Amino acid sequence: MNGRDRDGEGRARSARPRDGLGRPLPYGAPGVARQPEGVVRSPAGTVEEAQRLLDAGMPFHAHEVFEDAWKSRPAAEEALWRGLAQLAVGLTHAARGNAVGGARLLRRGAAAVEGFGGDPYGIDVRGLVRWAQGLAGRVEEGAVVDAVREAPRLRGGLE
Repeated sequence: MNGRDRDGEGRARSARPRDGLGRPLPYGAPGVARQPEGVVRSPAGTVEEAQRLLDAGMPFHAHEVFEDAWKSRPAAEEALWRGLAQLAVGLTHAARGNAVGGARLLRRGAAAVEGFGGDPYGIDVRGLVRWAQGLAGRVEEGAVVDAVREAPRLRGGLE
């Protein structure tokens, strides 16, 4: 045994608590509750839960909600949910101060969702693409990112 934390099924999984941006904290420190994995939600439920987490400044956790959707929704929707997860992780990296990773994931996520015309499940794809491209540019210019203030509106009303 190598002393690594394991989940109930024996897979390596850190038991360290995490902060709102998903950064590991020391063992025993108070952290943010993790999102349960493998939850199957309706598309509306996915968007609502992810928006709640984004609004709370927890884009890392929102990414996990989108990841569950891309694994449980039809294959034709995989790029949409994966792209949304990449947008959330891009915001996570940007808020952590990782400009290169943040900008790269914001652009990658924008490119993935851009292929979905209209507003699938009420998601404002065009607005999210504008938000992601704008934030990526500001991050590359050295902007300090606050995850709460920069949280996108998934269903329109993007500032």
